[in-house]
Amino acid sequence: MQAAAPSLGIDKIGVASADPFVSLKQILLRHRELGRESGFEEPDIEKRTNPSLLFDNPQSIIAIAIAYPSKLKDPPKSEPGARRGIMSRSAWGEDYHRVLRDRLARLEAWLRERVPELRSESMVDTGALSDRAVAERAGIGWSAKNCSIISPELGSWIYLGEMITNLPFAPDEPITDGCGTCNKCIDACPTDALVGPGQLNSSRCISFVTQTKGMLTDEFMRKIGNRLYGCDTCQTVCPVNRGKNWTHQPELQPDTELVKPLLIPLLTIGNKEFQVRYGRTSSAWRGKKPIQRNAVIALGNFKEASAVPDLIRVLEQDTRPVLRGTAAWSLARIGGEEAEAALLTASCKETDEEALTAIANAIEQINSSKAELQEKMEAGKISD
Repeated sequence: MQAAAPSLGIDKIGVASADPFVSLKQILLRHRELGRESGFEEPDIEKRTNPSLLFDNPQSIIAIAIAYPSKLKDPPKSEPGARRGIMSRSAWGEDYHRVLRDRLARLEAWLRERVPELRSESMVDTGALSDRAVAERAGIGWSAKNCSIISPELGSWIYLGEMITNLPFAPDEPITDGCGTCNKCIDACPTDALVGPGQLNSSRCISFVTQTKGMLTDEFMRKIGNRLYGCDTCQTVCPVNRGKNWTHQPELQPDTELVKPLLIPLLTIGNKEFQVRYGRTSSAWRGKKPIQRNAVIALGNFKEASAVPDLIRVLEQDTRPVLRGTAAWSLARIGGEEAEAALLTASCKETDEEALTAIANAIEQINSSKAELQEKMEAGKISD
């Protein structure tokens, strides 16, 4: 099976026992107790940790890994008047769920040719089992301090999937932890979501935050920067990933204009165009709203003055209160008379309570900035 992996489009393959994940269960229970779940995971912890609840008499679990690219070739520039956002590497190329299911289907067909009595069930990300726990047990890599699986050969730029089977394969040996004393990922996390080695407060993770649909706090909006979907910080700073860029899987190669798109056109992208452009990527699963909201945030973080008319249109015309409230925040970040006038007008017309609060906060921010500027001028620190 190991020898056949490359011909099946699989970069690494390993076998884990189908025994319950006892230690993981305790970790997940504690994780829930501390309120660190994202809400996207399987809610039944028993199903997440006991393969026999998902498959009749499981004998082994085959784990696979597929490597994906980490660098853009000739990426377009983000510059004043043409600011761009960025998609995380997990959203480059075709949706990895489809690619992994294809590879698992190839593996299943290969096995069935040799063992016709094969029974199997494949899972990718959205399955009940923890992909990372299976991969760790199967020797794909070690469970790192940034909560990724790091393969010594491939780094953490890998997608994971697994197949429960009725075949009694001998399990592979887990890999020894290779993080050592390195804490670069923990130190670099923008929101301190990595609360300890291998411990993630999912609700604070920028990757999770970019996929939510509601209004965000000022803290998170500032920390998002120009990220439109996901966050790669804890992986880009990892020494093991240095120099690793995988370009051999054709479906996973990025279109630079899609993964580093101009921000202003995203504000008015329609549902049909969004599906045409992003429907085959993993970033589309939550729809266009989070990405549009994040584009609004990015323009504010860039303090892109040329975007003020477009942001005012969102503030005045968008039917979604979250987008209107977020536009108010961005306008306050950019500042200026035009932005201030639009916010004052919107404060008299807005009917949604959450958006109205955001507009009021934005006006307060502008007034505070003006007062601070006036104080500096009076103190002679800057001239008019």
